[in-house]
Amino acid sequence: MAQSSHRKPLQLSGALDKFSYEDLTPEIGREFFNVNIVDDLLKAQNADDVLRDLAITISQRGVVFFRAQDNLTNELQKEFVHRLGRLAGKPDTSTVHIFPLAPAFVPEGGTGDRQISYVNSVGFKYMFEKMPNMDKRRFDAAEWHSDIQFERVPADYTSLRVIKLPKTGGDTLWASGYELYNRLSKPYQDFVDGLSVTCRADCVLMAMQRKGEKIEEGERGSPLNVGSALTAVHPVVRTHPVTGWRSIYSVGQFSKRINEVNQQESEELLKKFYSMIQDNHDLQVRFKWRTPNDIAIWDNRCTFHRATFDYLGLGERSGNRAVGIGEVPYFDPESKSRDEALGVKKAQINGSANGGSHGGHGMTHGAQGMDHGAANGHSHEHGAH
Repeated sequence: MAQSSHRKPLQLSGALDKFSYEDLTPEIGREFFNVNIVDDLLKAQNADDVLRDLAITISQRGVVFFRAQDNLTNELQKEFVHRLGRLAGKPDTSTVHIFPLAPAFVPEGGTGDRQISYVNSVGFKYMFEKMPNMDKRRFDAAEWHSDIQFERVPADYTSLRVIKLPKTGGDTLWASGYELYNRLSKPYQDFVDGLSVTCRADCVLMAMQRKGEKIEEGERGSPLNVGSALTAVHPVVRTHPVTGWRSIYSVGQFSKRINEVNQQESEELLKKFYSMIQDNHDLQVRFKWRTPNDIAIWDNRCTFHRATFDYLGLGERSGNRAVGIGEVPYFDPESKSRDEALGVKKAQINGSANGGSHGGHGMTHGAQGMDHGAANGHSHEHGAH
């Protein structure tokens, strides 16, 4: 079966310590400065050590960013995301995902790559023109998700490299599943631990029917990702194989039904998790794409993300996405929350079990051992960017 090849949390070696970075919020997000993925990481003499530490960092911080990766080709982007997962312990049978309607988008005049999704604004413009009654803002707000939850073996790391940018707008947001779990009270955590959720790609199935296209039924990055059902059952709370931390996993457009409760309770739980992301901006990070070939790499096992469709009429936005395949999600009752694992102590805030906001405790994560570089006295603040 597609299980991870290790269960003990991976430890940072310090191979990334020489690179400057800034943590964009206490809870989630890190931007590296003046680092070229091809020359400094993929071609480094100690490339495996560097990439393994980067994979661990992404799994801890949720998402990382690099600017202006002009020499990163599609092939190198696929190699990059696959090596991150392999060095972090994913099964040998897991490779790079093939989208069920692959190629998802084909650039004008180009040919499709079955392992690259071409994300562009032309499709969204067409959709809004053909469906004038669609509320663009409601569509925008409904987009929190984790990639390909509908697969039996879903995504580990996703990379998105934006090629064309509008004059302004088109930011992407990420939210921390670790922190979402942390903000539940202990009795509520105990309740959701061990529940399961049915995930289904209704949007893909509807697109297939509307366009008369066939779904790719062969292996989509794993021998278990086959067939046309595009439905899977996963834990509501999953244990991250790289960090050992618990994260809420059942958020977004693919999460349809929590199986152990009745329909009304399922809807209430799914709405609660979604509302907690919407209502707590301090567990989010927002990234502004500034230059062509800016790239984000995130961990779908502990984050949710959404695009912002606010740039119609401001220019085209397009990018290339490669999605690595991880392991079958699991819940380990011996695992801990991020706060428990790092020894973070915080007072319960009134209403936190109902999605109330609190913040500030994430500043202690580095001191508690999450940040190898900071723990060893390296300064990574960079004010020039």
